[in-house]
Amino acid sequence: MDMQGNRQLAVTQQHAWDALNDPEVLKLCIPGCTNFDVTAENQYTVGLGLKIGPVSAKFSGKITLSNIQAPDSYDIAFNGQGGVAGFGEGSAHVTLASTEAGCDLAYVVHATVGGKVAQLGQRLIDGTAKSLADGFFRRFDEEMRHRFPAAAVPAADTAASVAGPAAPIKRPISIWAWVVGVVVVAAVIVWAVAGSR
Repeated sequence: MDMQGNRQLAVTQQHAWDALNDPEVLKLCIPGCTNFDVTAENQYTVGLGLKIGPVSAKFSGKITLSNIQAPDSYDIAFNGQGGVAGFGEGSAHVTLASTEAGCDLAYVVHATVGGKVAQLGQRLIDGTAKSLADGFFRRFDEEMRHRFPAAAVPAADTAASVAGPAAPIKRPISIWAWVVGVVVVAAVIVWAVAGSR
């Protein structure tokens, strides 16, 4: 399975990067996420409860980040197990780029799946993946509006241009599918979908 897409976010690139690297934000925004925990530097475990067509299961997986170029991009390797429901593994590349309206998050995901979910058909799987991605970005947009209600996006946003005191440096972490930086988000969401197949 290959997926790619992009999403315009109405926050600065730095705000998006920080949020996409915050396990609590990802846990809130990933549909069905029960846990998102740090296990080592740039390594995480994720728990999800998902339903794809007639198949419902709990999935657990591991995410590893590499080639981290904060606040612009990173690569994600993921694998997930859902018992008899199936398994998934793959990789994703997520990028953030400043725009006049905020920032653009783009992702490319390559995944393989097996088990019961893989037998449901590509159309059902693609529909579920799209629904999960839409759900993630809807929640993420709401969380960003809550955290940054009056976010003024400068025309030329850079990590150094974020107003206020310097934020503490965080270790990068959503998704299925960057997910989705948000890349994590998108990737984590894609991971979630792949892990659920």
